[in-house]
Amino acid sequence: MFNRFYRAKKEVTESETSSRQHHTLWGDAWVRLRRNKLAVLGGSIILLLALAAILAPLYLKYDFATQNYDAILVGPSTEHLLGTDELGRDVFSRLIYGARTSLAVGLFTQLVVLMVGLPIGAIAAAAGGRVDNLLMRFVDIMYAFPDILLIILLRAIFGGSIFMIFLAIGLVAWVGIARLVRGQILSVKQRDFVAAARAMGGSGAYVTLRHLLPNSLGPIIVAITFNIPRAIFAEAALSYIGIGVRPPTPSWGTMIADGNNVIYAAPYLVIFPAIAIAILMLSFTFLGDGLRDALDPRLRR
Repeated sequence: MFNRFYRAKKEVTESETSSRQHHTLWGDAWVRLRRNKLAVLGGSIILLLALAAILAPLYLKYDFATQNYDAILVGPSTEHLLGTDELGRDVFSRLIYGARTSLAVGLFTQLVVLMVGLPIGAIAAAAGGRVDNLLMRFVDIMYAFPDILLIILLRAIFGGSIFMIFLAIGLVAWVGIARLVRGQILSVKQRDFVAAARAMGGSGAYVTLRHLLPNSLGPIIVAITFNIPRAIFAEAALSYIGIGVRPPTPSWGTMIADGNNVIYAAPYLVIFPAIAIAILMLSFTFLGDGLRDALDPRLRR
């Protein structure tokens, strides 16, 4: 009888522990995110595409830059799954290697955005007064510049390498994150736990790093996720007009621009990279929607 009572008590304790282990914002967010089928689908597509791009040299039959003048504008076949372009290059290989460019520009530009926008927004909100006013007027000035024009100007200054493209797009896109961080920190500053931390002697930098920023991460993560497809589209647009990634590095925007010259003879040269851009952007959008719902405190159990 004692053994049965001990086992029953142990089962109740384990069930209570398992039910409590997700009673945090991040634990509940992870549970809700896994239950969102579209978010899981988007994340799975992104992960599969990233693995395909990283492992490309291990399974691709053709190099993305190898030209074959005996197989120019050959349609999709068993030899060339997605056909060949006007120079006889395998479209499937270029599409996979182009995924490297798109994913890299999406991730690295957001790293630049965080490195620039997050400190400016945090300092403006934490300092307040003249510092806040000065930094926000600088943000307004940057926001007033046309994005494409500013990217072209930065490209002319820093050069046209692929890393400079990432830097230029990131230096244009940081203003939104700066405003978001400032707004989130200003709302969190009014809460009681921040006043308690200051009353206990916490310095301004300590309160900002220990309390203000961690409690503002949810909306920032969602915004970064939504900004990734915008950066991917910006790179594709720049490559399409000829000021993006330089050949022979493959880019989906460059593939569309090259295929546009022979669109009536080989429409697949435009269709396949356009579909790839749409799928990747939708995947990040689905993931961003899922993160937004998962990190919403109003939906917390």
